[in-house]
Amino acid sequence: MQQTELDLLRTLEKSPHASQRELARELNVSLGAVNYCMQALIEKGWVKVGNFKASPNKWKYVYLLTPKGVKERAKLTRAFLARKLEEYEKLESEIELLRRELEGEG
Repeated sequence: MQQTELDLLRTLEKSPHASQRELARELNVSLGAVNYCMQALIEKGWVKVGNFKASPNKWKYVYLLTPKGVKERAKLTRAFLARKLEEYEKLESEIELLRRELEGEG
């Protein structure tokens, strides 16, 4: 869920007018998953929802990151980066080990 939350926060920051259907398509997750995560983000106070008063389509919303949401997005990004760097270092070590094994066989 953390990954979906981070992806949603990053996407909303770039595209606050995107519909949940568009978000689901862009993030390659189900519409239900986006709706569930969006509700969680709103409840946490990370995202604020508004609608276009002048729009004839009253279903058109804008999703704005709150200051708390911006802070949490940065926190999630740092944690994500740390995880990925750790994975990268492990993978790099494994690749080096495999290369040495192949050199020994040759």
